[in-house]
Amino acid sequence: MQRPYRVGILGATGAVGQKFVEILEGHPWFEITVLAASERSAGKPYRTAANWIGTTPIPKALADREVVLGAPGVGCDFVFSGLSSSVAGEIERTFAEAGYPVISNARNYRMEDDVPLLIPEVNPDHAALIDRQQWPGGGFIVTNPNCSTVGLVCALKPLVDAFGVEQVQVTTLQALSGAGYPGVASLDALGNVVPYIGGEEEKMVAEPRKLLGTLRDGRVDPATLTVSAQCNRVPVLDGHMLCVSVKLAARATPDAVRVAFEGYQSPIADLNLPSAPDALVQVFDEPHFPQPRRHAEQGQGMKVSIGRIRPCEVLDTKFVALVHNTVRGAAGGAVLNAELLVERGYLAHRAVKTSTASA
Repeated sequence: MQRPYRVGILGATGAVGQKFVEILEGHPWFEITVLAASERSAGKPYRTAANWIGTTPIPKALADREVVLGAPGVGCDFVFSGLSSSVAGEIERTFAEAGYPVISNARNYRMEDDVPLLIPEVNPDHAALIDRQQWPGGGFIVTNPNCSTVGLVCALKPLVDAFGVEQVQVTTLQALSGAGYPGVASLDALGNVVPYIGGEEEKMVAEPRKLLGTLRDGRVDPATLTVSAQCNRVPVLDGHMLCVSVKLAARATPDAVRVAFEGYQSPIADLNLPSAPDALVQVFDEPHFPQPRRHAEQGQGMKVSIGRIRPCEVLDTKFVALVHNTVRGAAGGAVLNAELLVERGYLAHRAVKTSTASA
């Protein structure tokens, strides 16, 4: 690789933007050159503009970096978007129209026919949808799924390949960090469970069908499985837990299901992408595993943990899955998407000015 790709982070002061900063520190391929946010933060040093909630200190090289307005003209090769969906649609479109590749964590473009919704270990071939996009400046948009959808689909993919999956019932126990900052009010969160997360169930119903669909003639034929989801916010900091029951197309014993999980061969295993874990899923035998506090960080937060595989009295098999919602389910998943796009030749070094001042 000639030199590190210059990376801009849109929404750099928010919770997802901060996670991008944490994950990208020391990345062998990517170097942060632009920290972008709203007019409220533009012009301030990052340490002042960001109410830092990271688990590590702000990287010294970025603490005094000036935050710029999130508009095209900044000096980077591509941008990661950690923007809220309330503003992401317009800003991401503006960057794509100006010729920037946009790797987005927001929901706005996920279900567009020509926009890849990617989990590299699940559907790397869907990256080819980029070729259908026709933004005026030649940019493009790629998205990663909802944070709970990621855990569900990573767990379903080995079963889809081994047995086929027809129906899924999933109940989620979702961490507080999934609500961003300041997030859920303390009087709602402490010692309590909130059985509603706006829009979450709808995303979990729709997104798996696209992710597990088949790319055919430049389009995705959605998978035919049916998903029923119930989503709950629980007083856990990081890690979304999913209680999953599955109806398989071909009946299988719990031992066969375990073999399918442990034997899953990732289609990107030979690419040596820096953020890819050594295995997509990790299976636990202990009946009280996985647990968010103990296992959310497996594979530096990029593995999905699975346990309690057993027969289901209503469907065929049931299990518990755990995903780190801000790493694999957000910023880390987007970084892995960018690494895949480098390998596929979709990202290039742009001949743009190196100034971080906005246009």
